[in-house]
Amino acid sequence: MSYDDSNIFARILRGEIPAKKVYEDDHVLAFEDISPKAPVHTLVIPKGPYKDLAALAAQGTDAELAALVRALAKVAEEKQTADSGYRVICNTGEDGGQEVDHVHFHVLGGKPVGRMISRAVMAEG
Repeated sequence: MSYDDSNIFARILRGEIPAKKVYEDDHVLAFEDISPKAPVHTLVIPKGPYKDLAALAAQGTDAELAALVRALAKVAEEKQTADSGYRVICNTGEDGGQEVDHVHFHVLGGKPVGRMISRAVMAEG
C-alpha cells in the first residue's frame, strides 16, 4: 500500500492540525502525544512521506535517518528522561499496533515504563 497523505501526521506536518511541538529541524518533527501513556510521551516523526519503518529504511536519506536518531536522543534529554531512562517504540503494521500510517516513534519516560511485552502476550503466541 502506498503512503496516504491524508493521515493525521501528514496533516500536522502541513499545519492543518495543531500540535504541541517539542522539537523541529529540517527532517524531523517531535510533538506531545494527545493521549499520553506516561508522564513523558512524545511522538517523533520524519517529515518525509514514509508509511512505516521499512519504507523509511528503504527510501530515507542518510541525512533523514541521522536526524531522526539525533532527535530521539534530544527529545529524551530535553524531557529530562535521559538520566532516569526512557523507551523508544516504533509500531509497524497491524500486528505491531501501528495506528497511523506515517512512521513514528514514541519516546516514553518520566516513570518506570514496565516490561516491554507482558508474559501473557508472549504465552499467547
